[in-house]
This record gives sequence, C-alpha cells and structure tokens, in this order.
Amino acid sequence: MSWQPAAKSWFDSTLLEPGIEVVDKPQEFERLWRGFMTARVMLGLVLLLLQGVIYQLGSAKDITLILICSGYCAVALGVRLKARVRPLGKTFDVQWIAVSGVDILAFAVLQMVQGNSINYTPLFALPILMTSVLGSLSLSMAGAAGVTLLLFGYAAWLSIQIPVDTAAYFLQAALTGAGCFTVAFLASQIATRLATVELRAQRSQLAVRVQRQVNELVIESLTDGILVLDPGCMVRAANPAARRLLGTEYALGGNPFSLASMVGWQGLVKLMQLSFSDHAARQADVTIHHAGQGPRRLRVRTQISTTPGENDESLCVMFLQDQREMEARMRTEKLASMGRMSAAVAHEIRNPLAAIAQANALLEEDLADPRHKQLTQMVRQNTRRLEKIVEEVLDVSRVRQRDNAAATSVLELNEAVTRICRDWQEQAKTEQQLLRLDLSAQRIMVRFEFEHLRRILVNLLDNARRFSGQQPGALEVSTSLVKSGQGVLRVWSHGQPMDQSVERHLFEPFFSSESRSSGLGLYICRELCEEQGASIAYFRTARQLNGQQVEGNEFLVTFQTHQFDPAGAPPETSAAATS
Repeated sequence: MSWQPAAKSWFDSTLLEPGIEVVDKPQEFERLWRGFMTARVMLGLVLLLLQGVIYQLGSAKDITLILICSGYCAVALGVRLKARVRPLGKTFDVQWIAVSGVDILAFAVLQMVQGNSINYTPLFALPILMTSVLGSLSLSMAGAAGVTLLLFGYAAWLSIQIPVDTAAYFLQAALTGAGCFTVAFLASQIATRLATVELRAQRSQLAVRVQRQVNELVIESLTDGILVLDPGCMVRAANPAARRLLGTEYALGGNPFSLASMVGWQGLVKLMQLSFSDHAARQADVTIHHAGQGPRRLRVRTQISTTPGENDESLCVMFLQDQREMEARMRTEKLASMGRMSAAVAHEIRNPLAAIAQANALLEEDLADPRHKQLTQMVRQNTRRLEKIVEEVLDVSRVRQRDNAAATSVLELNEAVTRICRDWQEQAKTEQQLLRLDLSAQRIMVRFEFEHLRRILVNLLDNARRFSGQQPGALEVSTSLVKSGQGVLRVWSHGQPMDQSVERHLFEPFFSSESRSSGLGLYICRELCEEQGASIAYFRTARQLNGQQVEGNEFLVTFQTHQFDPAGAPPETSAAATS
C-alpha cells in the first residue's frame, strides 16, 4: 500500500522510499512476535499443570496427555529462545510448521485423546490468530481451513464411535470452523492496518528528521544571522552568522547566552521587547557596540512565533543583516549590471582618446613655455589613465570570449618571474631594496602564457606597492614546488588586513575599495588563471621582516606543472619568455 504525506513538503516523497524499504523487521512486529511466542510457552505450562493436577486427583490414569503437553511446552520454549524473528511465509513452510503447525497438531491430539471430558477446540484460536497477525491472509485462511477439516474429521470419528445424535457433532464442527475463518479474516485486516499505520509513522518520522537536518544545514550556512529568543532575553538558538555579527566571546562560545548581558546589544533588546509587547513583526536599523571595536550597523527584522502547547510560549525569531555587506552587495550588483554597457562605451571612447593623445603629443612638440608643458603633461597622464581603464573594461569581454582550448605555452617559472620583476622595478621606478625575490632552487616548468603571467604579476605587484609600507623588504615574490607537484607563485606585502566585506568580493568584477579604481584587475587575474588551469587565492600570512615576525597580505597562484623527459627533446617554451 503506497502512502503520500498529508502535508506536501518541498521534498519529493519518492526520495524517502529507499530509506523505508530497508526496514524489514519493524519494532511493532518484533514485539508481537515475541508476545505470541511467550503466550505459547505460558499456554503449554498451563496445560501441563492442568493435566498434572487431573492426574494427581485420580481423574485420569494415563500419562499420555501429560507427555503431549510436556512436548508442546518444550517445543514452544525452544522456538521462543532460538527462533529468528521474521514473518511467516505464504506457504506451509518450516517456519509455519514450527509455530502454528505444532499448535494445531498438539491441540487436535489433545481433543482426540481426552475423549469428551474437556473441550480443547477454543485453543485453535491461538494458531489461527498468530498466523493472521504474523503471516499473510491466504496463509491464515488456509490454516483456518485445515482446522475446520480436522474438526469435521473428529466429528466423523465420533459419529462412528458413538452413533447417537451425530448431527450435533457436525454442527459444532461447522460453527467452530466458521469462527476460525472469522477470526482469521478480522485479525489479518487488523494486522494489515497496524502495519500500514506503523509504516506511515516511520515515513513521517524520516521525513521530519531529514527536513529538520536540511533546515539546520541551511540555517547554519546562511550569511544572514538568525536568533531565537524567549521573553526573558535568553538566546535559545543562534546560527554561526549571528554569533559572528554579535562578535563577543559570549556569542562565539556556542552556548546559550542572554541578549541583555551586553550593553552594546540594548538596541536589539528594545526591538525584541517591542515585538513581544505588540505581538507583531518589527523592522529597524540597529547599531551595536563592542569594546575595542567600531560600531556595527545591522538591519534587523523580527517575527513572533508561538509554540503549540498548554502554555503557548512565544518566541521571537530575529533576522540580522550586516548593512556594510548589503551595501557592498548592492554596489557589486549595480556595477556588474553596467559591465556590458561599459564595454560598448569603451569601444567608442578608445578612438577619440587615441586622437586626443596624439594631438597632445604634437602640441607638446611646439610648446616652449614650461607652464604650457605642465598642462600637456597633465593631459598625457590622464589620457594614459583613461586608456588603462578602457583596456581593463575591454579585457573583461576578451577573457570571456577567449578560446579555452587554445594551446598553452610552457615556461620556466623562476626565469619568467625574475624578468617580470626586473622590468616592473624599472618601469615603476621602485627602490631595489623594496622588493625581495625568494625563488625555488628547483627548475619549475609550468603551463602558462608568459604575457598572461606578466599581466597577473604586474597587477599583484602594483596592488601590493599601493597598500604596503616603504621599508626594505615590504614586498616579497617567491616560487616553490609543493608536494602535490604543482608550481606556486606567492606575492606577499606587509600591510593592514583587508576588511571582511572587501575580502568576500575580492575577485568579483567592478568591485574595488578605491574610488579611482575600475575593480577589474583581480577579476581579470582570476579569469586568466582559470582559463589555463591555474588558480589564485588570497591569505593573511606572516613573514620575517627586519628580524621580526610581521603579518601581511599574500596572493597565491598555483600552476599546472609540465612533465617532460630530460633525455628527450626540450619542452616548448614561450617565445616571449626566451627572447
């Protein structure tokens, strides 16, 4: 019998079927099985005790009945202790013989041997009922038919032995047989209903358990904070995002805590109290304060939930959103939506911009006044800046349209990094002591285009110089070969840590913490890396600088290495790298 949950969930109920079907011995069936086996043992003991009392009183001189009851009790006890718990089959198999067959045979023999002094036919209800509950309907009806035939056979035998009023014997057999069929049918229907109810309960419990686990997983991974509070300001539950937003050792500890325990959380407490007093949802912008930290602005929404029960306890569910994160996300979405339009505009700007730069260069040749030359120099600098922005905007579409299947050159990482760093120092006119090189002693051959590597490394060095100090060694470029066999390039700079809202969107297009930047540099670096099977990541690490351990910002680029036979032909290298 198939079953569908009454309240349709966003789970497909078919996903729960495999987990249900593996349960072949429900707890309720096992309890019933052991109950019937125990009842058989108790019945055997009662029959044995009854026959013993009758024998002691002298009413019977034959011990045959005592032996039959002893054998039945021994078999019932052995089945109770040794047999495996499983449903009866659909045929008269060994399991049925050891359980119902023994009962029917024992009760039939007792009825025939004892004569007319005691009527044992009511005992046939036990094997019929047991077969109906532990087996199938067809098996129980077959068992009832067998009992009925035995009763008719016994009535025929009595009619031969005592040929007086034989119709009563057959009438009694017919009534008892009809009762057996009735008991078999009703017991089978009740057992089927109970099994269906138990299966439905198991499926409902599994669905609730799976949905609760998924809900917990979703809540744990949400970037918005969620708090569940009672009227006493105790936090009943809080997801990791909420604990991070509250940002104290009490909240980060993972244990229940009181929202009124910190002075900086009073704005949240007041909003919660207003929600409880009005018993309605509230929304407000709340600023929380912590000692040694700056203020944190939150967008807070509340919902009042009532748990069913006698006391109807109300709980307040509070949703927390970091406004800095919201503003950064909105800015990213807004700038990203302008990306395609910016590419089209950049195409139109490039040609007039080249004409302006050329005209300015021609004009500068004919000027002698230093003040006029200063003006043309300003035009030249800003023209170059605009050209760089136009090229970065156009590179976004170029990276997306580049063929990923194009052949990638192989270059020697240490040589390429040395040349690029030397050229960067000459063009940027930086001091030699500012940049340190720590190259691997091994020769690392990587699959990467030299010009793409130049672009990535120059971009990382420009960013590092912009945000680092000016002391010697504040910038460090290093290469290494990790245990996994991959080549690694690290660009480290001594500087302040990034804000978390900036770090989360570091490699997204059109996102920058500076107003004068297009926010495309790191995004293009990531696209160039992914195109050629490399990866780029950001970490906060420590280095030795002037004898002290200092922290800084590090960008790590991981390359695919090129394996080649040293005795064979040399690997293909980029022409730009070897020129």
